[in-house]
Amino acid sequence: MANGFPAITPVFGATLAEACAVCLSDRGHPQGINLIVEGDFQEVFKLYWQPVTQQMLRCWNDLEYTTEQAAYGIAFMIITRLTDFTVIERSRKGTGFDYWLGTENDDSLLPFQNKARLEISGIRAGDEKRINIRLKQKLEQTKPSDGLLPAYIVVVEFSKPIAITAKK
Repeated sequence: MANGFPAITPVFGATLAEACAVCLSDRGHPQGINLIVEGDFQEVFKLYWQPVTQQMLRCWNDLEYTTEQAAYGIAFMIITRLTDFTVIERSRKGTGFDYWLGTENDDSLLPFQNKARLEISGIRAGDEKRINIRLKQKLEQTKPSDGLLPAYIVVVEFSKPIAITAKK
């Protein structure tokens, strides 16, 4: 993530990686733990992160915000590794999704051709029922922007860790 993406600067990517480190360490996970991806995409990734310091813990003291930022980082990794898409632009509030996806070197003159939407959610600790409820909420949330473009939803739960994915 520290290399960035078309719409994610290297500094912001490193910030998301730091949030991931705090969330994973907070849950007591060892380096190299498996992140299980389920749903419309299935994969297992080994996760490694930088050591978490007291300064980082003080910086990332807002659990909800930290979990959201960490989920962005995990979702970006999943999408870029399991699809042909990358993150090309942050969406504006009120659209029903978080980021626009596209291809890195898209020379298309037609707007939104080969594009998709990405909605992300993070849960620090939750059971299967809570994860499925969140996935259903996020699928519903993207409805106002439904149309010709697909939407990807990624819900990341950090205590297991697991990521549930959906494409609509």
